[in-house]
Amino acid sequence: MFKDLGKSIGDAVFENLGRAAGRVQEQTPLPVDLLESDEAYLAVFDAPGASAGDVRVQYEDGRIDVRLDRFRSFRDDFDLRYPGRGLSLEGSVDLPEDARVAPDAASATLRDNGTLEVRVPRRDATEPVDETVEEVDEREEAGEAVDEAGDEE
Repeated sequence: MFKDLGKSIGDAVFENLGRAAGRVQEQTPLPVDLLESDEAYLAVFDAPGASAGDVRVQYEDGRIDVRLDRFRSFRDDFDLRYPGRGLSLEGSVDLPEDARVAPDAASATLRDNGTLEVRVPRRDATEPVDETVEEVDEREEAGEAVDEAGDEE
């Protein structure tokens, strides 16, 4: 009886320690190195245990955001004693403020060694930047007819 109680307490302690370790890992940003060449920026994230389907990469406002939603696979003939791996991991890196990049030409590669490489090509300095701001008349958004001079019809 005491042996079963001790095993039960030990199992509960291991499970709680494992969950706490996983939560700490999930709250710690993924380590990342940012490299720069004349042609591109390369962000190298640690992506341990991730598969291609686990990875989400976004570029927004000069920042590369990465999220890994890993799956904990089950093994035949084994019971999970210590759930210590964080399953949802995130990381980001800001590109230099003056970076002129072509985010639509970016690529991401998940390597066998557990790294995720996100390559964001530089935009040619002579390439025009479309800074056109389309102005929308609030009356048009409200469904009112407006003539070209901006007067109501």
